[in-house]
Amino acid sequence: MRRLIGVVRSPRETLAAAVSRPRSLDLAVLIVLISAACSVCFLTTRVGQLAALDRQVRQLESVGTVVNEQLYAEMRQWQRYWPAVTACGILVGWPAGWALMAALIHAIGKRRRVEPAGTSASFAQVFSVIVHASSVLAVRSVVALPLNYLNESIGGNTSVSVLLPGLGSSSFVARLLGTLDLFVLWWFVLVALGLGMLYRVRAFPIVRWLVGAYATGAAALALTQAMRGGV
Repeated sequence: MRRLIGVVRSPRETLAAAVSRPRSLDLAVLIVLISAACSVCFLTTRVGQLAALDRQVRQLESVGTVVNEQLYAEMRQWQRYWPAVTACGILVGWPAGWALMAALIHAIGKRRRVEPAGTSASFAQVFSVIVHASSVLAVRSVVALPLNYLNESIGGNTSVSVLLPGLGSSSFVARLLGTLDLFVLWWFVLVALGLGMLYRVRAFPIVRWLVGAYATGAAALALTQAMRGGV
């Protein structure tokens, strides 16, 4: 918990310690437990079940699927399993995603030899940076829980669009900003900061690459939704 809070209060010092002493298993367990608990708590409420159902309907309709009464009834039957499925997705999916991302970055670092002569970044160090940066995702779960309940919705309550409420909801810009999450952007910045320390390079190019890839995917999704909405 001390290191989780440290990432928020003093990220540079905490990430530097994560690089010099790469230990992350205990923090990884804490992050996924907090995030899974928040998601399960929300989905076990009546508000959470209706919000999850509404989001699933909107997602299906955004890709052109017609949600008729039969499909809607089938979706409601699956409501009882959503808390367990969501928890499993976090408890299993997040660590697997961190490991895959760490392996990819470690391979790129070795292939391109971004380390200065005489230094070598290990997989454990890269994984430690990613896990420590993911502390903000646990914070996001805690912040999003009451917001989701008050707004009776899932998603969008921690997006960039909350900073610009006057844009509406149907334009491409509004959809794009609604897809970009503030905490995910924060996570990318922390990952880049930690990798910059680890590989002794400037963090800004790493931030630009990570956020660029994230924004490209968000733009593609927003464009698809806007086109479907126009039709």
